[in-house]
Order: sequence, then structure tokens, then C-alpha cells
Amino acid sequence: MGTDKNKINILYLDDEENNLTSFKASFRREFKVFTTTSASEAVQILTENDIHVVISDQKMPNISGVEFFELIIPDFPDPIRMLLTGYADIEAVIDSINKGQVYRYISKPWNEQELRITINNAFELFDSKRQLQLKNQELEKAYNELEKLVYSASHDLRAPLVSILGILKLARAEGVDGAAKEYLAMIEKTVGKLDLFVQNLINYHQNMKNGQLLANVNFDLIFDEIITNYRHFDGANEVRFIKDIKADGDFNLDEMRLKMVLNNFISNAVKFRDRTKPDPFIKLNVETEADNIVITCEDNGIGIEKELIPRIYDMFYRITEDNNGSGIGLYIAKEAAERMGGSIEVESNIGSGSKFVIIIPKN
Repeated sequence: MGTDKNKINILYLDDEENNLTSFKASFRREFKVFTTTSASEAVQILTENDIHVVISDQKMPNISGVEFFELIIPDFPDPIRMLLTGYADIEAVIDSINKGQVYRYISKPWNEQELRITINNAFELFDSKRQLQLKNQELEKAYNELEKLVYSASHDLRAPLVSILGILKLARAEGVDGAAKEYLAMIEKTVGKLDLFVQNLINYHQNMKNGQLLANVNFDLIFDEIITNYRHFDGANEVRFIKDIKADGDFNLDEMRLKMVLNNFISNAVKFRDRTKPDPFIKLNVETEADNIVITCEDNGIGIEKELIPRIYDMFYRITEDNNGSGIGLYIAKEAAERMGGSIEVESNIGSGSKFVIIIPKN
């Protein structure tokens, strides 16, 4: 909530008592007015009161208005500063803007109505700045809470999930049969889904937080790493992975975000493979094109209806209700690609598969 306009606090510094008396007589009914002829007393008033607008005469015997503003800015940066002067002094005006960070320059003798409007406008600026500060504080608090959440997700949640998956694999290796085997498979699938959501949550935070961390990337090693990670997916061992790398040389890319994109491409290709086809495959291709690197992930899965393609990047959107995904993977992939200065293109047809292409500028 903004400050009540009826409570605008104004400090007016001037070496002439008559000016102070006149100002207070004109505005004391509308505003709370503090006046003084002393710069040191003005600082004391600023210390003891929540001053919104500071007005100072420029020409005073011991200190100029600009010098006074320079003096108070480090400790009192928030009040809006206005300079009064009774003579045309361009140098003072320039100094007031450059050194005193003055909001408005007012000539003496001032017009009461014009000054009233200027004071109200100055307060609007003060109030807006204060509200922005409060919003920034709230945002910082929310960000710190998000940091704690992501830390908890990456340590307190993922570690138990990974342990559960390991124990399930050991249990299945013991030769469990019948209904127990089916139950273990259901548990493993559910835990895997939760683990993937936690990973996406961590990826989303890292993508939004970090700047680009460039490094020389080896596409062959990156593909092998991601393929290995997805071998534990239900039915992933049925999928034939094909690598076709035609890009030579070293490329400085954001490896973290590149992996985010590729992880989501491959994850979707595995989840949406066509289980009726005898030879499901995922083909990963890299080539250079002009000033770009073009990476393609192509599959012969179930495909996507053309009218749904524009929505696949929406956060929490899922193509089907029985989709095991969280609905944020491709949203994160698109955000990561754009933060690398790149883009994602999609081609897909129902029954014949999908092709995801990320185009990244060479660095």
C-alpha cells in the first residue's frame, strides 16, 4: 500500500527565514513541513523523520543546494530532491542534475500552484520507488525460498529416490515372480516418474539462474552419456540408438543447457516410442550449417497431432492424460535453447514419428 498523500513529509532548507515562513504558510495544511536554515539540522531532521521530498535553495552562505544534496545522497538516497534558485545559473542546473541527482529545478519566486503540482508529482515518484523496493524485497525472499526448495529437491528428495530405484533393481535381480514382480515394476515406474520431475525442477532452476557457461563439447561423449542414463527407462533397451555426427572441430557451447535439451528430446522419444513397431529407433544427428550447429533427434514413435504441436512447450501441458511425464520437460528445453541464443523446430506426423531440431549459433 502506498503512503497517504496527506502525510507527505517535506524538508525545506533555505538561509532566508522569510522564504521558509512563506512556504510553511502555503503548504502546512496539505503536507507535513519541516523547515530549517541549517544544513546540519536538516541532516538531523532526515535522520529522525521519514522525509519524502527535500527542497533546498541553491545559493546559501555555507553550503550550496547541490553540495547539500551530494552530502545527503549516501545516507538518504530515497527522498526526491528539488532545487530552488532565484537566478539563471546554468552551471548550477547542470551540477544539480549530475551531482545532486535533482528531480526538478524550480525558479524563484515560485508559483504556489505549480510548486504544489511538482511536489505531488515528486511524491508519486517517491512512492513508486518505495513500492518497487518492497516488491524487490519480496522477490528476493521468494528467490531465497526457491533456492532452499531446489537444494532440498536435489539432496533430500533425489537421494532417497535413487536409493529406492537401486533397491528395486536388486529385488528384481533376486528373481521375484508373479504379482510381486508386477508390483515392483509399478513401484519402479512411479518412482522413476517422480525422480524425473525432481530432475526437471532442478533443471528449470539452473536454467533460470545461471548465465552461459561455455566449454568445448564432444557430441559423441554427450550422446553416449545421455543414452546410458536413459537405458533404465521401461522398455528403453528395445530402442536402437543411431549416432550420426558430421560436425568437425571444437565448439564452445553451454554444455549444461545443451544436455537439458537433449535429455528432454531423448526422454520423450523413449516414452512415446511405438510399441507395435519391430524396430523402434532414435537417431541423433549433428551437422554445421552456415553459422549454426544443427542437432536433430528423430524417432519412429507414435508422433504428435499437428494441431497439438504449438502447445507442447506450454508449462504442464501433456499430450495425453496417461502420459507419465510432468509436462514441463519441453518447456524447459525451449527456455534452455533460447538462453543459448538458439531455437527449436518440430516436425511430426501421427504414426510415423517426430523430429526435434535445435539450432544453436556457433561461438
